[in-house]
Amino acid sequence: MLNVHVSDPLLSAPLNVTIRELEVNSAVVTWEILEGDPVIGFAITQQKKDVRMLRFIQEVNTTTRSCALWDLDEDTEYIVHVQSISMGGSSPPSQPVLFRTPKESEKMASKSPDEVTMEEFGQAAQLRAGELIIIVVVLIMWAGVIALFCRQYDIIKDNEPNNNKDKAKNSSECSTPEHPTGGATAQQCLRPALHGLLQ
Repeated sequence: MLNVHVSDPLLSAPLNVTIRELEVNSAVVTWEILEGDPVIGFAITQQKKDVRMLRFIQEVNTTTRSCALWDLDEDTEYIVHVQSISMGGSSPPSQPVLFRTPKESEKMASKSPDEVTMEEFGQAAQLRAGELIIIVVVLIMWAGVIALFCRQYDIIKDNEPNNNKDKAKNSSECSTPEHPTGGATAQQCLRPALHGLLQ
């Protein structure tokens, strides 16, 4: 492991150190180096303003020009330095970069109207799709109920004339002019039976 406290006079300090993608609890620091510097890695010093405790991040065998800073506190000022690392040691520190993490409420308020609109549009589209599915299912169920009712009604309607004809036929077989309501005499109803016995 290289000791970054050993200075390499051939290395220049990183340039254009910038904080990007600033969030409540994270950020990304980016930088540039002079072309031709024999850089094999970097070292980042992260410190809360007015606090002596440091976080030191060192990476070697990499050509990346950015690093994620994580586990930051919201609404807090930080100071960041970047150093380049070569086989011979480290460069001088870059110019310090001071930044403040936003509050959670500030981050929510800083959302652009387009972002909020797109989120709301996505949620509305999901709700609309769900409502359409429910409506279609209910309509299919109602159509089934109506079709079943119509079928049963047709069956009942078809059977009603047959029942009336059967009743009328049965009542007319045993009726006489003297008994129009269907009350036949015993002699008239028994005559066919007696005729069969005599033969």
